[in-house]
Amino acid sequence: MLCLAQPAKQPFPVVETGIPELRAALAAGRTTSRELVTQYLTRIALYENKLHAVITVNPKVLEEADERDRERAQGRARGPLHGIPIALKDNILTRGIVTTGGALAFDNYLPPYDATLVKNLRDAGAIIIAKTTLTELANWTAGAPSPMIGNYNAVRGFAYNPYDPRRDPRPGINSDGRPVLGTSGSSSGAGTAVSFWSANVGTETSGSILSPANQNMLAAIKPTVGRVSRYGVIPITADQDTAGPMARTVTDAAILLGALEGADAKDPATTKCTPPANRDYTKFLKKDGLKGARIGVPRAYYYAGLSAEEQRLMTEAIDVLKAQGAEIIDPADIPNITAVNEWGVCGGANNGRGRNANCSIAFAYGMKRDFNIFLASLGATAPVKTLTELREWNVRNTGAGAIRFGQSRLDISDEMDLVGDRARYAADRAKDIELAGTNGIDAVMKEHRLDALLFPSASSASIAARPGYPTVMVPFGFVPNTLTPPPPAGFEPRPSPFTVSFTAGACSEPKLIELGYSFEQATKRRVPPPLFP
Repeated sequence: MLCLAQPAKQPFPVVETGIPELRAALAAGRTTSRELVTQYLTRIALYENKLHAVITVNPKVLEEADERDRERAQGRARGPLHGIPIALKDNILTRGIVTTGGALAFDNYLPPYDATLVKNLRDAGAIIIAKTTLTELANWTAGAPSPMIGNYNAVRGFAYNPYDPRRDPRPGINSDGRPVLGTSGSSSGAGTAVSFWSANVGTETSGSILSPANQNMLAAIKPTVGRVSRYGVIPITADQDTAGPMARTVTDAAILLGALEGADAKDPATTKCTPPANRDYTKFLKKDGLKGARIGVPRAYYYAGLSAEEQRLMTEAIDVLKAQGAEIIDPADIPNITAVNEWGVCGGANNGRGRNANCSIAFAYGMKRDFNIFLASLGATAPVKTLTELREWNVRNTGAGAIRFGQSRLDISDEMDLVGDRARYAADRAKDIELAGTNGIDAVMKEHRLDALLFPSASSASIAARPGYPTVMVPFGFVPNTLTPPPPAGFEPRPSPFTVSFTAGACSEPKLIELGYSFEQATKRRVPPPLFP
């Protein structure tokens, strides 16, 4: 009898595969968590050297995958992410996995506990596959006179954008290896864009979820501050810090948000917003979610400086909203936008003591207060005990690569007197909320009875961050990457991704998810990076 060889079983594809599809395949036995993790690890091995999207791979990730597979075989599914690989920004403490914040002083540091959001993810069944690259200490290390490049850190160096993963070729600029197309912010997202994992968790103080999601053509949810516990996340300031999901679709981001959320006695702000039943945000994924919605267009400032291509895309986005039944209020300008923009963040050497009267010290003060509290939570394992010790360690280790761009932001934080400067901090924090929230976003929302404001790309990040308001971002197109000065002849920069954002007041995530999902389904403009099949 002639025996014919059976064709090899083709692995379940992970590239561009969403969380619902992964869950269905696992439930049906068409794949296993070990198979998924193996495929993702193979992609990391193939492409990581071009992107630097990863700082650390979980050394026990295959063991975790096997455990989830055993649980599934026994009829036990922990939750909505059972067996799904998720990556975390490397400022989120993860027991058993090195967590560095990108700071050389924390290189090879193993935390003594899991951040609350990590516990929530594990309870939901997620597999932590890796820690993603970030701007060192979430970009509160070096400001003026030599600001740190986005997504640079002393542990991993520069990260690269999968939509143009080349070094900047311009003479005098490329000597340090910086990318020609930035990944922006400090939560990368590059690994999610190229399917190194299903989705990732970023953190934001003012733009570090939204900006990298924009640059990497991802959907994202920057939550209301407090909706996701901040315990166990290396801080800038608790006033504005939040973790949140970055994914390839609004659906995936909504599923991940539900798994991240949860009340935490260690973070009282987690009681601010009431989660939906069973923390299930998928009920807000409504294809007709734009019908009857009132959406404002804040023309003043936010649309004035757009390029011709950006203007074209935003006009097209507004036309889509109208076609889907939304009522557009245009303009719906933020009433005191000039005052908001004139009142910036004290963020560099030129904003040190005696030179900070015209900016908010909330970040500088909050960093010293909250970073020292964070270090204390590490107990005897802390590599440094105070912000002062970190700055001193950095100076001693400049020859090893620490503080390549300086540490002006750490310097102005450490000179804060937590007692003597408390009244000034409180006044600045109140002004931040009044300008951006009460008499800013809240005022225009109330005046026009809006469901949301429509912003180009990540431009709402700063104003929404000050009062801690949420935003949902949706991929929409590409714009030219215009370099000034121009690149050498023969070098053509590839286009940069472009998104639109829906922003509203505190705890408005359900409505924003409705709007974002409906817009996404009507457009479906996300394009995966073509160089990473």
